[in-house]
Amino acid sequence: PNVVFGHQFASIAGAGPINGPIQAAMFGWLPVMLWILLGGVFFGAVQDFAAMYASVKNKGRSIGYIIEVYIGKLGKRLFLLFTWLFSILVVAGLSGIFVGHAGTFNGFDAATGERIAANGAVATTSLLFIAFAVVLGCFLKYGKCSKLINTLVAIGLLVLAVALGLAFPVYVPQSAWLIFVFLYVIVACVTPVWALLQPRDYLNSYLLLAMIIGAVLGICVYNPAINLPSFTSFVFTDAKGNISYLFPTLFVTIACGAVSGFHALVSSGTASKQIKNEKNMLPVS
Repeated sequence: PNVVFGHQFASIAGAGPINGPIQAAMFGWLPVMLWILLGGVFFGAVQDFAAMYASVKNKGRSIGYIIEVYIGKLGKRLFLLFTWLFSILVVAGLSGIFVGHAGTFNGFDAATGERIAANGAVATTSLLFIAFAVVLGCFLKYGKCSKLINTLVAIGLLVLAVALGLAFPVYVPQSAWLIFVFLYVIVACVTPVWALLQPRDYLNSYLLLAMIIGAVLGICVYNPAINLPSFTSFVFTDAKGNISYLFPTLFVTIACGAVSGFHALVSSGTASKQIKNEKNMLPVS
């Protein structure tokens, strides 16, 4: 269950939950915090569990097949069409984040052309992260070790990837990284889950948890002042005169973590097929 939890957590907790609250903070930090807490508990977790439960109870089939059983073929076709369009929208929306990732790996300063050591280290760590994920996937599948051993191996590979990244930075221009990132997305989509996505997300879950703990400790130690108002207005007008309303803009912007629809695809598409015992559905989702 801890491996499947890592897969589920990392699959739905990417850059979206980071970018979304920052953008939605134009309405103030209080609505953002309330929606993350209430939406995550009463909507996001419920959506994860409901989709996973429905899939597991129907032999691990995806939502489209379940809809065909209980609603009909027309319902299935309409849902699959919606899912296809929705996936295109998600990929299009995340393309901007992909460009940002490629910029993070960019080994050269755009103005001076000098090497950026931090970006080079991140690039090496990310490449090793992918390679170590494949190694961990084989270890989890064929090693048959205890949870403790699996956890220690995962954390060890994670620490090793970061250490080697800092020691041996790779300097590659952003244009090359952009091509690599999109090729990686294509490969990750067709590779068996156990070989890449599951172990990668398992590794990533420890990295995410460590960063969350580090952020909380950093805030407690540094004790920064909150300059952002708790609430600005129900209607926000930007510099160009475009108007955004708190409802539904805030809830759509902070979709990941609360309600996005993508959770159902992860819960029923990949996570439900990895559940070993029905009792694990609740803690995982």
